[in-house]
Amino acid sequence: MLSKQKEGRIVLAIDAMGGDHAPNAVIEAANLVLEDKSCKDVYFKIFGKKDKIIPLLKKFPKLINSSKLVHADQVVSNDEIPSSAIRNCKKSSMQMAINAVKSQDAHAVVSAGNTGALMAMSTITLRTLPQIHRPAIITFLPSEKGRVAVLDLGANVESDANNLYQFAIMGEVFVKILEKKEKPSIGLLNIGSEEIKGPDSVKLAYSLLKNSTVPINFVGYVEGNDVASGEIDVVVTDGFTGNILLKSISGYAKVYVHFMKKAFTSSLLSKLHYLFSKPSLNKLSKSLDSRMYNGAMLIGLNGVVVKSHGSMDSVGIANAIKTAYNLSKNNINEQICEEIIQSDHLE
Repeated sequence: MLSKQKEGRIVLAIDAMGGDHAPNAVIEAANLVLEDKSCKDVYFKIFGKKDKIIPLLKKFPKLINSSKLVHADQVVSNDEIPSSAIRNCKKSSMQMAINAVKSQDAHAVVSAGNTGALMAMSTITLRTLPQIHRPAIITFLPSEKGRVAVLDLGANVESDANNLYQFAIMGEVFVKILEKKEKPSIGLLNIGSEEIKGPDSVKLAYSLLKNSTVPINFVGYVEGNDVASGEIDVVVTDGFTGNILLKSISGYAKVYVHFMKKAFTSSLLSKLHYLFSKPSLNKLSKSLDSRMYNGAMLIGLNGVVVKSHGSMDSVGIANAIKTAYNLSKNNINEQICEEIIQSDHLE
């Protein structure tokens, strides 16, 4: 991997054309990160259409001096199927940004573009880390005590016991870096806390984690309600279940907002109550703001790849970029390799 000491900076490859509000929101996000004092050594390689990006860069002189713009002829559309993107979008901003990580010209890539295409292109271009069988999608979700990391959120429809075991180790390193926790707790998602419950793959994963030679803080099975409690730092599951969990939480958040609005507009008295409650409600809204949790890593690849949700504005994309910065700064892949090599479960 590109040497941070030699470069003296963290170089991030940015797909400027990915997302619903690209390239405007992406360029604005890069500038927000540049203004953050905690990211003072960041440098951007921005990939996209020059005619659209140059006018935006002129608004941010500091960003011009801390970035290099590389023209890309193609853009991966949101409806492009992964196999087609691999074949037909080799000169796209997404693929070129991934290539920068492959060639060690950048420490990480960030894109708000097509998730399936990003996963497929990244996996083929970068491959997985040594002894990691499959990559997974990991991000944080809000909990009663802050946030909880969950993986896999959709990279793999099916996962065997060894996959789940490796997800747990990778998730632990992810939380160590971003949450500054020395021994994050790890739970395996199941339909109950008893050892006899669950499919064979989950029960075998439980045994592997319980008897792991890697010094992890495995607490056993957790259920769906434990995800929100904040008692667990990392929740491990297969991509099929994880994706349903993610979208269910998102859906019920919208239901909650719907009923809150309905309750506060049902009568004149309720509207008055809203005025008195507004400061507390604004605080609640901020704690549940999806922009603050934006930035999912395609963990397990031989390079740092961070996906921003496509609908995010500049604040949300900036948080995804900061995630990529922190993961690169702290050598997440080197730490994963150091932990996985300690394991005697490398089938």
